[in-house]
Amino acid sequence: DAEKETEPTPSNVGGGAEGGEEAGGEEEPTYESTAIFTPVVQLDEVETKTHEEDEETLYKMRSKLYVFGEAMLDKGSGKKSWLERGIGEVKLLKHKENQRIRLLMRQEKTMKVIANHMVDPRIVMQPNVGSDRSWVWTAYDYAEGDLQEEVFALKFGKPQDAEEFKAAFEEAKKAMKAFVAVEDEPEKEGDAEAAGEAAEALSNLQVKKEGEKEEGSSEGTQEPDAEAKRD
Repeated sequence: DAEKETEPTPSNVGGGAEGGEEAGGEEEPTYESTAIFTPVVQLDEVETKTHEEDEETLYKMRSKLYVFGEAMLDKGSGKKSWLERGIGEVKLLKHKENQRIRLLMRQEKTMKVIANHMVDPRIVMQPNVGSDRSWVWTAYDYAEGDLQEEVFALKFGKPQDAEEFKAAFEEAKKAMKAFVAVEDEPEKEGDAEAAGEAAEALSNLQVKKEGEKEEGSSEGTQEPDAEAKRD
């Protein structure tokens, strides 16, 4: 029995800590690498701008944007339908200097601008047929780089979110209407002042010409009298 081979048990299989101590083994030392790798090309940090640094965010909410237009296969056919343009965060941004308000929306994955237009006081938002979470409106948009008329539909996750957006947009329209009215006043006053100055200058010019004619006529009448006196 003493010469009988030892059967494998959990304590002496696998080289565990306990098994190693029983076998008289020692733990292998561990080393931490201190090597320093310097990159071959040094890249400088580049500051990226979104052109929103000078603007104040009045409203933002995640939503899905649609545009009413021709699909790729329907180009030139005149057949239009609602096309999904992207999911992202729609924002109402107010410029800190000129106080103008615009609507901006970027696609979440690519950060591409999918809606970018001024909040025109004449824009009328209408509820999308059959939905209490969506609004439809028409605007002159600049998202594609060229100013073009687009029909948009914005769909929110909850009816409450849609109502909040409508309220924020209406407040922005009021602010823009007041801003445009104030901005147009100096132009109208300047036009009236310029017109008044032009009329006054024209009047002075006419009086001067008439005076010149009168002086010319009087000089003409004096010459014959002078000759008569000489005679």
